[in-house]
Amino acid sequence: MLNTMLDNTAAEQARHAYNAAFEELGLSWHWDAATYARLQNSAHGAVRTYLETEQSHLLRAYEADFLVEAIEAAKARCHASMAADRVSPAPYAVWSNHSFTPANSRPQNTTPAPRFTPSALHT
Repeated sequence: MLNTMLDNTAAEQARHAYNAAFEELGLSWHWDAATYARLQNSAHGAVRTYLETEQSHLLRAYEADFLVEAIEAAKARCHASMAADRVSPAPYAVWSNHSFTPANSRPQNTTPAPRFTPSALHT
């Protein structure tokens, strides 16, 4: 079960990296989980299959290899950026070393969590 969860997480990370790459390149594409899963079973690669089946009009103006390489390169950049921004797992706590404070006396954190934005990908 853990391997399946890890595989799903890796697949989701890759899917999100593709979607970020599409946005970076100005493509109005978005792969949901079902589309990404369907494309993973293609013999020619997910991007090439999507180009040929869903965006074939682009192949009149661009070489398929050029588009695939551009998208894959952008996806790799986005994936690396997303991985670098990921928060490392929280360290485990040794509860015996902590004093407990009532929840209502703790200071509240009002700072919103950082969010991934495509503009953060441009370096």
